[in-house]
Amino acid sequence: MSERPRRPSAGMWKRFGVAALVIVALSAAASATAGFMEVRDIAAALSLGKVVQFDRNDITEAQAGAPQTILLLGSDRRAAGVAGAGGARSDTIMLLRLNPKADAVTVLSIPRDLRVDIPGVGSDKINRSYDEGGPRLTLKTVKQLLGIKINHVVNVNFSGFSDIVDSLGCVYVDIDRRYFNENPAYADINIQPGYQKLCGYDALEYARFREEDTDLVRAARQQDFLRQTKAQISAGKLFTEHRKLLRIFGKYAETDKSLRSSRQILRLLTLALFSAKKPIAQVEFPAIISDNPNDTYLRYKPEKLRAAVQAFMTGKSSVTNQPKLKPTDAERKAAARRKRQTSNRADSAGLEVAEQPGQDQVVAIAGQVPYPVYYPRLRIPLSTYVDNAPRVYRIRANGRYYTSYRMVLKKSGIGEYYGVQGTSWMDPPILSEPHETQQFGGRSFDVYYSGRRIRLVAWRSKRAVYWITNTLTSSLKNREMLGIARSLKKLG
Repeated sequence: MSERPRRPSAGMWKRFGVAALVIVALSAAASATAGFMEVRDIAAALSLGKVVQFDRNDITEAQAGAPQTILLLGSDRRAAGVAGAGGARSDTIMLLRLNPKADAVTVLSIPRDLRVDIPGVGSDKINRSYDEGGPRLTLKTVKQLLGIKINHVVNVNFSGFSDIVDSLGCVYVDIDRRYFNENPAYADINIQPGYQKLCGYDALEYARFREEDTDLVRAARQQDFLRQTKAQISAGKLFTEHRKLLRIFGKYAETDKSLRSSRQILRLLTLALFSAKKPIAQVEFPAIISDNPNDTYLRYKPEKLRAAVQAFMTGKSSVTNQPKLKPTDAERKAAARRKRQTSNRADSAGLEVAEQPGQDQVVAIAGQVPYPVYYPRLRIPLSTYVDNAPRVYRIRANGRYYTSYRMVLKKSGIGEYYGVQGTSWMDPPILSEPHETQQFGGRSFDVYYSGRRIRLVAWRSKRAVYWITNTLTSSLKNREMLGIARSLKKLG
């Protein structure tokens, strides 16, 4: 069950889009695996929701065996122009690509603050298209922006998200930093950093959180949540729960008319069957943040957008350069001071030695952890530890409690946190199925990728496991991730 009661206000469920992706991708895959007799169940569940009427040429009918592109929209209210609506802007615009010939299921999130040309409206943030014309105008705007055909549209009201996560048995998530807000009318969240289980309410608040972040960071967090969810939910679990999930989905979703067709549902299930075991690859949107702090728009370069769209359509993840905020004068002076004080630098990775701050982290929790506490001797320049001491806590799993700790470091820029995790839980879900293993200095490192970027590097001792986690936007380069992991050491 959810760990906190739901709030009754209408605005409580804003800013969350990954629920649609979880249900469409995972529930459909479970149904396909169970057999095509489930088509009737899916059609019945979808009939609980409303049909969105699109112009004839806006939706492209999917051919048998061909790839499909699904546009997923998320908002807690209906758009202006729809009966009973008070006006709302789509909080999430996400595309899902199922391609039987691709190596992965690809996901592309469009930042809601992106400046685009909206047909019949003009130049504005893309989420205004939902306010002005609901899913229909949003579809036209997205197609015009990306130049692609779209086979289905799913518009989700996220009031059922807590029930969905709880039906899946909650999810273990690697939390990069503390998330805190005490405004009940807007966001009520208090989640500490570190690997832990999130249930419905907290999972929703975590994924929709936007304070101190950009749209790019929030989209990356949602996609990371999806990736970790998919890795933990077994086919057996989905099979036993998929009817419940479909009913929740049908109640809170609007779809295009073709998703009421048994033929189209069958084609989608066929793709889901082939895609069920494929990883989810994040294709990052090449957004540009303005240097002007008063400019709230995100922009893009057409050539970089074309490359991202190509990666999305072909199933190859794309790691674009994340927008960097210029360091402040204080940050530049601090970096220069550290450079003067530190002569021993990791030249191959561009890291800096931070021996004393790491040792201070270990000393601060002396005696609280029943196994060696490792800290990184090297760190990203301009980054600092967020707290004076790591968080020490226990993870409950399999009827036991495992002592764990988390060190959090912050890079220059908004939402850029990376960290070191240690735990006595020797086989947490996040460490299943590494992509490769590297040997260095007598240690064996398991390496996990998100596209071409390393998202996690882990290694094991006899009493604990440890890992380095990249930022949500994967802004640490591969050589930096490996350099930090190899520098892990203990006192004494």
